[in-house]
Amino acid sequence: MLKGIAASAGAAVAQLFYLEEPDLSVTRETGLDPAQQHQRYDQAASQAIRELDGLYEKARATDENVAQVFDIHRMMLEDPDLIDGIDGLLDEGYNAEYAVRETADSLAAMFKSMDDEYMQARAADVMDVGNRLIRVLKGIPDAADFPDEPVIVAAVDLLPSQTVRLDKNHVAGFVTKLGSSTSHSVILARTLGIPCIVGMGDDYDKLPRSGLVAIDGSTGEVAPQPDEATRAEFIRRRAAFLADQAALEAYKDRKAITKSGHKVLVCANIGGLKDIDAVIARGGAGVGLFRSEFIYLDSPDFPTEQAQFEIYKEVLSRLAPRPVVVRTLDLGSDKQAPYFGIEGEENPAMGYRAIRICLKQPEIFRTQLRALLRASVYGKLNIMFPMITHLEQVLEIKTIVNQVRQELDKEGIPYSKDVEYGIMIETPAAAVMADVLAKEVDFFSIGTNDLTQYTLAADRMNANISNLFDSGHPAILRLIERTAKAAHDAGIWVGICGESAANTALTTFYMSVGIDELSVSAASIPAVKRAVIECD
Repeated sequence: MLKGIAASAGAAVAQLFYLEEPDLSVTRETGLDPAQQHQRYDQAASQAIRELDGLYEKARATDENVAQVFDIHRMMLEDPDLIDGIDGLLDEGYNAEYAVRETADSLAAMFKSMDDEYMQARAADVMDVGNRLIRVLKGIPDAADFPDEPVIVAAVDLLPSQTVRLDKNHVAGFVTKLGSSTSHSVILARTLGIPCIVGMGDDYDKLPRSGLVAIDGSTGEVAPQPDEATRAEFIRRRAAFLADQAALEAYKDRKAITKSGHKVLVCANIGGLKDIDAVIARGGAGVGLFRSEFIYLDSPDFPTEQAQFEIYKEVLSRLAPRPVVVRTLDLGSDKQAPYFGIEGEENPAMGYRAIRICLKQPEIFRTQLRALLRASVYGKLNIMFPMITHLEQVLEIKTIVNQVRQELDKEGIPYSKDVEYGIMIETPAAAVMADVLAKEVDFFSIGTNDLTQYTLAADRMNANISNLFDSGHPAILRLIERTAKAAHDAGIWVGICGESAANTALTTFYMSVGIDELSVSAASIPAVKRAVIECD
């Protein structure tokens, strides 16, 4: 049995089919006419945009969220960092293929160096865009001939533009040597209901060149040339998974109430407007974490108050009367916006980031708060502040919020007086001081990703110590229990918005300490609701 990273649940047994990559190698040529190379690149970029528009329409017929991936790729083609890098090399007389490869590799390396798994996964998107441009420049057609019968696709890496072509009728699953569980290809696979295993590493090279293979995307197991008993077991797993998925449909619109009567809001984590449809479709009770930093990451300069207001307004309006918790910008560390001018740090995870930026550069903070409060009249808004370690930070935040409210009052700009203000409990300091902090806020939301990382001194992106990163570690559970008790003693509610909120093995514990809200990816909502409802 070979192993990889379990990325998209489900099991399959089918013939192995290798997706061969076209030759996208490039040579470096110098002394060329810049004008001619600029023209070649402009023509290739126009062709790439036409292709992406076609992929967008094809994907849109299946799922709007899938289509958004290609909208993102289209925006990447217009990204100033990509364009400036390519233009600079073309001006120096390099050939267009080399300029694209060098720039794409540089940007991908930047994403891969980040701590955040989501941002690391964006490296694959940059490479996909770069490969598309090089393929067009080299005159290679955009096509892939899949067999008519269902197969398990094997590839060194699978890019989003390849994944969207995986016809559910002809592709039973896929396995890759590289990749992460948060890549856009994996997100697409989950949406399409295709089981997949990524990051097989050396085990990928042990796969045969052909023959039958069995995979389980829930466990990461890959069985090449399975015997009759193994085939039967994987077929049984597939049937059980499909039956379970069908059963989950009955839970998405139910209220999450335990057998003992404890009511829980099962909400969604979102990164932008494109995620709203999925929240509604999967029965989300609201948004427990809107990562507002993506507004900044998607902008070439500081987003204006009006630009932010329009986004917050649409989110609140479309989800009303459901509550929406917006986390104020959590930049720094692995998420960098170049225009902030944050210098490199030896230990960025513990450096100048999140609320520390907001309090040191309050003009940025005030702009976001004004936009949020202006939008608050369009729905139920809760504002959450990240990376809290000191009581003094909370007191300073409250002072700034009151100043902004007074400004809006003087200007005659309406805003809701029912906005709740909370903090993330994602540092051991905040968890230990929860009883003191609870007296100053309206709610807590526990960020288990960073809380686990900081408490166990285990970098969650370091594969060498991945066995140490455990959100179910007794130390983490004790901090969660302590935080929940402090919240309830002070009469405020407490939620969990980290990845472990979706871990149904922990649901019973969360209910036992009285967690009031669980915020997860939209796809996980029905399963979490079921776990709550079945909890005694």
